Amino acid sequence: MNGFSPVTFQDCKAFDLLATAVFMLDQDGMIRWVNNAGQHLLERSSRSLEGLAAWRLFEDEHAFEHAFEAILNGEFSSFGLMGGLLKNQGQEKLLVSATLQRLYQQAWCVILEVREIEQHTLAERNERLIKELEIHQETFRNLGHEVKNPLGGLRGAAQLLEMELSDPALQEYTQVIIAEADRLQELVDRLIRPGQDNLFLSVINIHEVCERVYALLKAEYRDDITIVRDYDASVPNMKADMAKLLQAYLNIGRNAAQSLLSVKNKDKLSITLRTRILNRHLLLNKMHRLVLVASVIDNGAGVPEALHDRIFHPLVTGRADGTGLGLSLAQEYVRQHGGLIEFDSVPGKTEFRILLPLEAA
Repeated sequence: MNGFSPVTFQDCKAFDLLATAVFMLDQDGMIRWVNNAGQHLLERSSRSLEGLAAWRLFEDEHAFEHAFEAILNGEFSSFGLMGGLLKNQGQEKLLVSATLQRLYQQAWCVILEVREIEQHTLAERNERLIKELEIHQETFRNLGHEVKNPLGGLRGAAQLLEMELSDPALQEYTQVIIAEADRLQELVDRLIRPGQDNLFLSVINIHEVCERVYALLKAEYRDDITIVRDYDASVPNMKADMAKLLQAYLNIGRNAAQSLLSVKNKDKLSITLRTRILNRHLLLNKMHRLVLVASVIDNGAGVPEALHDRIFHPLVTGRADGTGLGLSLAQEYVRQHGGLIEFDSVPGKTEFRILLPLEAA
């Protein structure tokens, strides 16, 4: 036994002193013991919870099952995820962070800790993100305006020089200058444009956007990546700028696909396009009765930890060939609709979520 002694039911009583909900799970993922905080969180007795499959407590059962299997198979010693916890037979949903920890030589295989994420915590995070984005966007707009005039002069001078050159070999050099000036001009326009564009609203269904993105990703990546559609058919129509939402969702989808193709093990690469509805959700410091969630989920290596706080900043990218504008522009387009993009990322599962209010639908 290497000096270890298994934890007994009597030992677990110490967990009743914790404010964190704690669940002891067997190798099949069944709840075998729950502390007082867990009973209080779910408003259920220990008798009604013991013997229940733990994944049935979570809105995204597959995500929990994936995490549980990864822990049980020894892929990770601990695994964290964030999502909806169901209570009152699924009538009420709590946003929680959950951590699974492998137990060895104990009476149970896995310990599950669950903490509710308070709405004010989300509000503070959303507000901080928006302020950061506004500062960065304003900085780059000012910089973009300063760069445009010299770029125009550079291009014009290259065109005049080309007219004076009779040697085609030398003209190739001026063509390179012109092409690079045009590329930089386009980059500057993309930095400046989001805040200046107006929304062209029409009544759309988000699944029109999802299907377009599905078709484009399928055509672009063919059999390299499996693309799964998981739609909530009850999502109502909404008023939105179709082109901007399409571009935002496509940017996220392409970002996921490019990240997948960069991993060493390219077996069973997959992206899931998913839609859901949240009831009474705080979004940008305002409580909304209905919020649309359009997710892009991939099973890649995840967002590097160093980029978590800067992933939506302009010109920040984890790829050598990336511009760092895709997610920044997507966030700006969604924000113009009164929404926000959030993400969670662990090895094996990354989810980017577009959250949009549906009151104006």
